[in-house]
Amino acid sequence: MNEEKISYSDFSRLDIRIGTVVSAEKVLGADKLLKLQVDLGEEKLRTLVAGIALFTAPEDIIGKQIPVFANLEHRVIFGILSEGMMLAASAENNFSLLQANGKLPNGSRVK
Repeated sequence: MNEEKISYSDFSRLDIRIGTVVSAEKVLGADKLLKLQVDLGEEKLRTLVAGIALFTAPEDIIGKQIPVFANLEHRVIFGILSEGMMLAASAENNFSLLQANGKLPNGSRVK
């Protein structure tokens, strides 16, 4: 694999926090996308658009605690402002939602 390397200082600039998914719904007209509302311990919920609808039903992700890249530039995806990015992995038909191992306060930093 010939991938671009980033420095430790670049990585340290990422703000990865634990958040709880409080709602999830399919994005109309987009087979792969879910719109998530995530509690990161802030005043308002964060909206994330994630390409995981082929792997999980919206109701199966509600209540899960997930790591979220909280300081990414916001991006409009399929007409929805996405305010971060979650972590998941897939290989063929195998899917894994990366999530906290135990209950943590929302907003906890991943180190």
